[in-house]
Parts: sequence; structure tokens; C-alpha cells
Amino acid sequence: MRHFEVELSDTQWQLIEPLTLGRPGLSGATGRDNRLFVNAVLYRTRSGIPWRELPERFGNWNTIARRFRRWAMAGVWRPIFIAAQVRNYEYEWALDY
Repeated sequence: MRHFEVELSDTQWQLIEPLTLGRPGLSGATGRDNRLFVNAVLYRTRSGIPWRELPERFGNWNTIARRFRRWAMAGVWRPIFIAAQVRNYEYEWALDY
């Protein structure tokens, strides 16, 4: 199996962290480690593996899969994807010109 290194940089995490669920100070349950969870999702997406083949360093695969579904049902992923995109303004300008 190919090894994939997909980890959020500190800058990427700063962009999306305010959009995650379960942050300290919010009502409801607090996520144990949102950054590790998002990294697990990125790893699975990049590698194309089934949930149950996630490396143990990410935690219990079933817990991660259920949490992914909860975030999907709550509409959390779309704002995260939008915030994480790097815009190419030069290309955009060329299209608008």
C-alpha cells in the first residue's frame, strides 16, 4: 500500500479551525482533536482507502467515519472546503478581462 502524507499546515488549520464542530467554549460535546480528525479524513480521501483501513494513529476508524457523517449532515464540510481553497486571482482576472 502506498503511504500518503496529508497533514494540514498551521496556516491551513488556522483558516478552517473556526468552522469545525466541537470546539472548546461551544455548547455540546467537545471534539477530542479536530485537527487529527480532519487529517484522517484527508488521508482517506487522498489514498482512496476504506474507513476501516485508516492507520491506527488516527484513532478508531468507526468513530472517525461516524463523526465524518455527523459533520456532513450538519453541513460543516462545504464551508471548510471553501475556506481551504487557494484562489488564483491572476487566472480569475484573465477570465474577467
